[in-house]
Amino acid sequence: MTMSKIVIFGGTGMTGTCAVRYALEKGLKVRLMVRNEITVPEEFKNMVELVQGDVVNANEVENAVKDQELVCVVLGTRNDLKPTTVMSVGMMNIRKAMEKYNLLKVSVCLSSFLFFEPGKVPKMFTDLNIEHQRMLDILKASSLEFRAILPPHIADEPSGEFALAYDKPPNLSRTISKIDLGMFLIDSLFDDKHAKQVIGICTKP
Repeated sequence: MTMSKIVIFGGTGMTGTCAVRYALEKGLKVRLMVRNEITVPEEFKNMVELVQGDVVNANEVENAVKDQELVCVVLGTRNDLKPTTVMSVGMMNIRKAMEKYNLLKVSVCLSSFLFFEPGKVPKMFTDLNIEHQRMLDILKASSLEFRAILPPHIADEPSGEFALAYDKPPNLSRTISKIDLGMFLIDSLFDDKHAKQVIGICTKP
């Protein structure tokens, strides 16, 4: 059976829009959960199904996940680095909704700082890293076939070749193109070797 229906959380951010664009190019039926339709790029408006809601609202998340086959999570804080639990609460709501509807495959964008020892994470990213760790713990404690993708700096640059590694960063560069990251968030769902893996990714120099 080919999986064709995907719900994307965080699909209006820098990486999220790349994931949405690629999913559409791949011929998937895309549903986007958004708090406000104003944030949806014009190019997507007639091509995706929009569901209004907030990830911290369990019922709204359930509504977004219902009838879907695949899930992609690209939640971010834009440039807000203050302590937050919005993303981990959202992740738990997504996990519970997936379990309720017997969905297994989810890709989640986190951060390569999770590969660092906590004391070596730059101070300004400490709180965000703690929140990403909570999200990863929620995935690992589930029966989901998650793909936890841990990018370094996400660059606004053209697509290129990229490298992957399990449970560690590939360490070839400190960046990944937002286009390649968005693409891999979608493609990884179609390759079972990535199931239940923590995946480092970066651009090849």
